Amino acid sequence: MNFKLKFKDINESRELTENYTVQDLLNDLGLSAQTIVAKQNGELTIEDSIIDDGDEIQLVQIIYGG
Repeated sequence: MNFKLKFKDINESRELTENYTVQDLLNDLGLSAQTIVAKQNGELTIEDSIIDDGDEIQLVQIIYGG
């Protein structure tokens, strides 16, 4: 079971474990949900969403400014 990850220069297939969530992925990458927006199969999603086999997860860096 695999899912596709897109983030900055990363465009890869990753192995999927049971009940693996978007938050688990962020933790594995050392990223914070406060600075990242996640899309699951093109739709905005929350950190508690479980990633399914074949899903595409895109992580987008939030840019603050003023």
